[in-house]
Amino acid sequence: MGSRKRESAEKRKELRKTTYIAKLNNCPSSPRKMRLVADLIRGMDANKALDTLQFTRKEAAKAMEKLLRSAISNFEQKSGLRADESDLYVSSVFVDGGRVLKRVQPAPQGRAHRIRKRSNHVTLIVDTRKAAEQVETVENE
Repeated sequence: MGSRKRESAEKRKELRKTTYIAKLNNCPSSPRKMRLVADLIRGMDANKALDTLQFTRKEAAKAMEKLLRSAISNFEQKSGLRADESDLYVSSVFVDGGRVLKRVQPAPQGRAHRIRKRSNHVTLIVDTRKAAEQVETVENE
């Protein structure tokens, strides 16, 4: 492996140590429905996002709340800090399409309609406000 490739791999490895991610794969709801919930909490403080998800009357909000709790737990495990004491926020959430189960619905006159049961993959990243400011200052220099 070349030195440039090794250096960039080491940078990525160091960055992963300070990145707090939770992923949910093959969640059985459509990506469009999950994106509505993801848009609600993007950029919010973690505690405020938990409260918002708890009182949102969408089925996808339950899965998103569980995922956010997992990301907060990952932060506490990796950093050794408590989430209450640190200024934790949802830095990014993105929803990708997952596998599609194809089913057949009988239709009149011997026909059949295809039913697509969609699923999605959600990735949620939490970060501290202080760390985000440090990264911005390094990028601007």
